[in-house]
Amino acid sequence: MLSALSHPVYRRLLSAHIVALLGTGLATIAIGFLAVDLAGDRAAAVLGTILGIKMVTYLVLAPLAPAVARRVGARRLMIATDIARAAVALALPFVDGITAAYLLIFVLQAASALFTPTYQAMLPRVLTSEKDYTGALALARLSYDLEALVSPSLAGLLLLVTPSSMLFLGTGIGFVASAALILSVALPRPAVTDGRARGSVTRGIKLMLFTPTLRATLMLQLSVAAIGPVVLVLTIPLARELLGASESQAAGVLAPFGLGSIAAALIMPTLLPRLGLRRFMLSGCTLLIAPIALLWPLLAASLPDAQTMVAIAALWFVAGFGYSATLTPIGRVVRENTRDQDLPEVFAGQFSLSHGWWIITYPLAGWGASTLGYGPTALGLVAIALGGLVAARTMWPHSAPHATQLTNDQEEARHG
Repeated sequence: MLSALSHPVYRRLLSAHIVALLGTGLATIAIGFLAVDLAGDRAAAVLGTILGIKMVTYLVLAPLAPAVARRVGARRLMIATDIARAAVALALPFVDGITAAYLLIFVLQAASALFTPTYQAMLPRVLTSEKDYTGALALARLSYDLEALVSPSLAGLLLLVTPSSMLFLGTGIGFVASAALILSVALPRPAVTDGRARGSVTRGIKLMLFTPTLRATLMLQLSVAAIGPVVLVLTIPLARELLGASESQAAGVLAPFGLGSIAAALIMPTLLPRLGLRRFMLSGCTLLIAPIALLWPLLAASLPDAQTMVAIAALWFVAGFGYSATLTPIGRVVRENTRDQDLPEVFAGQFSLSHGWWIITYPLAGWGASTLGYGPTALGLVAIALGGLVAARTMWPHSAPHATQLTNDQEEARHG
């Protein structure tokens, strides 16, 4: 895993990724406080709208990233979007209306929708070795998980000495630092593509849908999107409302999920060559779903609240392991089943389509828990996740063709 760090360009890109993630983490916390300041008891509804803006923006704008990157250059695009995100972060503390907040957050998420797939498509060009690229994917997963642990701690320390609005300053600093690091490196030139290929914004989406293995990863991401809201949206309300936990105890239940994800990212470079991508990811998805299926029986068992909290934490650790094992290797799957010149489009298509699932599952989790209860809602989302897993297992061929062996359908999609 650490061999990827021997590449100086990748080291700086990873550093840019990490500081931008820290900035994003601080922004997420600061936006929560901003919603409370602006909306009071309607803060949950405002946050839900903000989350919806994020997912819709990703779905609509991410496919445009390759075309924009070709026009202005990948390096310039990533720098420009970092600067735009920094500007929005510095402007948000001065917002005094919900509509203005929505508009600024739309700009923030639009910049992220262009930055992230451009960054993802650049990594396999920088790291041409399969071993190094696998290590980079594991490091990326670790970065996300460590950010989830570090950002709340850092925000807590800052809030001891500053008002919550100052968290946006830390966000801005993170994005400016990311832009400076990207500015300091020379990135590889993109692969040459023909004129017809450059003209299609939806080409990456078509390739994702026409390539069996890539289509299978979309089904796995449906499973992830079905299970993710159970952990990310329902854990704190469940712990607070149903189990009577304090704020710190409720937040602590989420920590094992992150630790499980870190464990999977650390072990992935060792297990992946032995098991292969298909077996590793399908097994990971099974580990993701199984603990959530036990939630309703656990809640129905009428154990003491403290024991239930401990049991949920243990289940969340296993789910976190499965979450990382399912998601982290997807970059490898894309790289192995996509021609070099198609990587930007496919990464953008994958980024867009995968976030589309969350637009469906987030409301299902939130409204379902309010109307049906936590156990039935979790079980319903488990059923969706199982459907995704079965579909992925069916679609994913045991011996996937190399990226150069495109079918006629893929060729048609590539030029569509």
